[in-house]
Amino acid sequence: MADGLVGALVGGLVDIAGLHVGHFSDPRRPTGCSVVLALDGAVAGVDVRGAAPGTRETDLLSPLNTIERIHAVALCGGSAFGLDAAGGVMQWLEARGIGVAVGSVRVPIVPAAVLFDLWVGDSAIRPDAQAGIAACDDALARNGSEALAEGNIGAGCGASVGKLFGVSRAMRGGLGQASTKVNGITIAALVVVNAVGDIRDPSDGRLIAGARSSDGNSLLDAMAALRRNETPSPPAIGAATTLAVVATDATLTKAQANKMAQMAHDGFARAINPVHTPSDGDTIFALATGTATAALNAQVLGLIGAVAAELVAQAVLRGVLAARTLDQPGLPHLPAACDL
Repeated sequence: MADGLVGALVGGLVDIAGLHVGHFSDPRRPTGCSVVLALDGAVAGVDVRGAAPGTRETDLLSPLNTIERIHAVALCGGSAFGLDAAGGVMQWLEARGIGVAVGSVRVPIVPAAVLFDLWVGDSAIRPDAQAGIAACDDALARNGSEALAEGNIGAGCGASVGKLFGVSRAMRGGLGQASTKVNGITIAALVVVNAVGDIRDPSDGRLIAGARSSDGNSLLDAMAALRRNETPSPPAIGAATTLAVVATDATLTKAQANKMAQMAHDGFARAINPVHTPSDGDTIFALATGTATAALNAQVLGLIGAVAAELVAQAVLRGVLAARTLDQPGLPHLPAACDL
């Protein structure tokens, strides 16, 4: 993990004490789910910017509502069908006595969001409750000790980018992570990149992946093509969505966690263009474990949000660079940035 914002922000959510990250990757087709476990609970917020979201338990993250802490976040492929995976995460937590005490019952709180990957292979195959359980098992098995998982894993299995000129000219997306430590506070991000837009390196604006030229052999630069009056494909509502979880070990209120999630969306805008479109359901969750001892004030909260945005942008880039070309019989051809 880097200390400060100099150089590569290598690391991930498991750098936040108390968080575990696990994945289920379906062997039958490119889809899956990723789970962030907060077994001791975490204060959480959310910010939804895309116009076609598929979400669960986001209203309770409002500062106006009662529940203060959550126990997991599920990010899932499979479009709205994939929300079933969050039910499996609840089952896994309940079996371990984790959740909000309601009389003699423990009710785990598991917000979730989904992305659209149904066009990549058999759409009848999508994450379910068993997939959510498997991702939780994987999170404990990893326990932060294995190499950082990025690329086409979990919810990033069926991810793609650059769909403004049609899916036939798209490229492979993926899952990326980044973390850093500033003023005694650790901040981290995990992003699943499944965007309509192109991906650019946030440091210099260089085009990394996105819509390809008509022959498929080079990058088009979708926004430049629009300025040349080239006609994009008709929008496919809900056919994309980039998801993220940003986290810190600082102590935040729900209102402050929501502000962190809001500021973190700037990272999407720095690395994805266009972003927050009618076909995206872009959603960012923010978690705060409260395990750091550093004092928090308005200036520090602003720093956390600003750094979270930088980490999101870096995680977008890392997820796309870690992706690998999809070239299998019966599946769409999706070249990766490393191969094009």
